Amino acid sequence: MKELGLGLFLVGLVSLVLPFLGMKFMFLSWIEQWGETTAWAIRGGVTLLGLVLWLAFRNRD
Repeated sequence: MKELGLGLFLVGLVSLVLPFLGMKFMFLSWIEQWGETTAWAIRGGVTLLGLVLWLAFRNRD
């Protein structure tokens, strides 16, 4: 779960930064259909979920 959390966190973090550079992930382009606010909420949610998973399982082997 630690690796999944880190992966989600990194993907979410990059997806938060890319729109400012005029780019976006191909596999996350579908979230733009629901509007800008919802897309930002999904990006933030993925980032937050990844951070929570990584922090919760970082000390477990």
